[in-house]
Amino acid sequence: MNKHLLVIGFVWPEPKSSAAGSRMMQLLLAFQAQEYHITFASPCAKSENAFNLEDIGITQASITLNDYSFDEFIKKLDPSVVLFDRFMMEEQFGWRVAAQCPNAFRVLDTEDLHSLRKGRHQAFKDKKNFDDAYLFNDTAKREIASIYRCDLSLIISEAEMALLINRFKIDKSLLFYLPFMLDRIPEHAIAQLPKFKERQNFISIGNFLHEPNYNAVLYLKDRIWPLLRKQLPKVSLNIYGAYASQKVNQLHNEKDGFLIKGFADNAHKVMQEAKVCLAPIRFGAGLKGKLVDAMQNGTPSVTTNIGAEGLYGHTEPNGFIEDNTEEFVNKAVLLYQNETLWNTCRDYGFKTVNKRFDKISLQKQLFNRITEISQHLKTHRTHNFIGQMLQHHTMQSTKFMSKWIEAKNADYKK
Repeated sequence: MNKHLLVIGFVWPEPKSSAAGSRMMQLLLAFQAQEYHITFASPCAKSENAFNLEDIGITQASITLNDYSFDEFIKKLDPSVVLFDRFMMEEQFGWRVAAQCPNAFRVLDTEDLHSLRKGRHQAFKDKKNFDDAYLFNDTAKREIASIYRCDLSLIISEAEMALLINRFKIDKSLLFYLPFMLDRIPEHAIAQLPKFKERQNFISIGNFLHEPNYNAVLYLKDRIWPLLRKQLPKVSLNIYGAYASQKVNQLHNEKDGFLIKGFADNAHKVMQEAKVCLAPIRFGAGLKGKLVDAMQNGTPSVTTNIGAEGLYGHTEPNGFIEDNTEEFVNKAVLLYQNETLWNTCRDYGFKTVNKRFDKISLQKQLFNRITEISQHLKTHRTHNFIGQMLQHHTMQSTKFMSKWIEAKNADYKK
């Protein structure tokens, strides 16, 4: 088998900036472990935080939207597997992949369900309960169509798997549950982590370009921290995250102990220095990387039901899940002051990581599924008639729209 993976990236991976960047690196390393030659291509410009993939033996390539040069690029590359990083990349390049490399196995990594995140955000802004009217939005129509056009879609959360199967009625054969793939945490590593008395202050962390994270910081500033600071007047809240804008930095207040720290070069280090992680996420989707980081580093957390969604399954949370502001504050204070409770919650986090995110087990399941479908790819696609239908119409409509844009760009260059 020609084991060549092409990843079409929405952005270049930034594992130090976001959970999405970490997720992509986990996927790349998983395919490398299976001895795939990997090419990562993206139409996006690189930021200074982008990981240099060539350092780990991955070929990097820049590609152009709405340009026939991609057809020549992929035909020459002839990958056996193409992985689309989010549905927007499948929309842009999927029809070209299908036309030039019809036998390539097409995988969509949803990262999280963008339609769910968008619908929840709109319901939050409207101050209404989230329901099907918000879920079945225009983004959902695009995202679900993309899932159907692919041979397999990677879904990061069990909650989102259930939503796709039960609400959108997508056949299970097109979906694969794949959360974060993490190394197990051995006892000797746990023993080396800072203990309760060696830590101080609260921490919150997250990429500020992500609207749920910025909203959580505002919620901390306006509602949670004033109440928490009254009970713990000598304690600070250290807030880390990439791409802090002026409106974020303006929230910094030394007197109140509300400290905007900006980009953390080593998220594990700052997480290990903190006693409790606060993540009052009020809308969003997927798995929250900050809470996984907290579990890995032995830092108990207080979060909301949306923040905890898909994380714990049948395991105990590494702290508390509270949507009520006053209870959120009370639980944070309790965790901060009670060493016995803190140790219990810390241990729950280690158990969750080792039980639910075990890299070796998840990688084995993933490649067994890819091999199984690849061996019967024609039959798999035949059974997915909706996908065939959407692929047919997409290749017609998107093809001519893309060629129109291409022609307009050519005229502009003249």
